[in-house]
Amino acid sequence: MSYSLSNEKPIFQQIRERIEDAILDELLQPEDRIPSTNEFAKEYQINPATAGKGVNELVDKGVIYKKRGVGMFVSTDARKILIAERKESFFAQHIEPLKKEATRLGISHEELQNMLQRG
Repeated sequence: MSYSLSNEKPIFQQIRERIEDAILDELLQPEDRIPSTNEFAKEYQINPATAGKGVNELVDKGVIYKKRGVGMFVSTDARKILIAERKESFFAQHIEPLKKEATRLGISHEELQNMLQRG
């Protein structure tokens, strides 16, 4: 799971998104162990607390869970949780503005459906 980090987003967010993407792309499966915060810190040369912030957000959402003294693991429902979350985000970021602009341009629902099917 080695990647370089960018300055475009906070580091903890990039770590969280990389784990999420690996789960969505099925590179990480349910019950797979993910790197510890210390392993992330060493790999990216960051403070373990920074890595922990991204990981703890995933724990709070039920995407990963901790086994004390053993490590952190992908939960059984991780992919389902992430897909539901991303669908909501996709709707808010893409569909709502699309519908608003279509209405503004006088594009009917049928025309919009045809455009989507064409694309």
